[in-house]
Amino acid sequence: METLNGKVAVVTGAGGTMGRAVVDALLARGCKVAMVDVNAGALEARRGERTLALPCDIRSADEVARAHAAVVETWGPVAVLVNNAGILSNHKVEATTADEWRQVLAVNLDGALFWSQAVVPGMKAARWGRIVNVGSLASKTGGLTAGTAYSVSKGALGALTFSLARELASHGVTANAIAPAYVRTPMVTEQLSETQRQALLQQIPVGRFCEPEEFAHVVSFLVSPLSGFITGEIIDLNGGLHMD
Repeated sequence: METLNGKVAVVTGAGGTMGRAVVDALLARGCKVAMVDVNAGALEARRGERTLALPCDIRSADEVARAHAAVVETWGPVAVLVNNAGILSNHKVEATTADEWRQVLAVNLDGALFWSQAVVPGMKAARWGRIVNVGSLASKTGGLTAGTAYSVSKGALGALTFSLARELASHGVTANAIAPAYVRTPMVTEQLSETQRQALLQQIPVGRFCEPEEFAHVVSFLVSPLSGFITGEIIDLNGGLHMD
């Protein structure tokens, strides 16, 4: 049976809570993992034999191209791409500035496009590849606590997922997304008040927040060789908060 042993993976936002969980999960599956994050310091403690730390501002196509070239030079073509990097904005429409709008879309959408453009030729040549985009429940609900720019960026990321899936399916490359809601990260533990947290917990049928390892498990499933017949899907990970 085909495995992930030795396959090269890129994880953006690798310095954050969810990114670190994905890195650990892919290492456990035998991948070599290029860890991409704008914060170089967040990657230092994760260096190892099968990890590569790559500081990169994913808003820049040039920086993405340089980081991708470094991965290929070190290990060869990328087989797995996890577009996990993202920033949150809670401002609703009237409070959203032009600069905030551009910043949120640049990180949450442009970065995923630039990394996909970088890795797709190698995946097509190998006739095997996995792309996983990290969306959000906000794209389906218009944002419960999230703002306008964030919700729109994640909705557009879903459309990018569909476009990649349709274009790449015949080349052995799948593209899927995950729509998590309230993973136990600093966004939940620090950026929401206790009153907001308790109100959310009352709305979530399973009665708790998602653990980062549960999120990483879904990523592992989608990049598995046995998931090759799943493409163009957005997997809900919300504890029953939203069902469709």
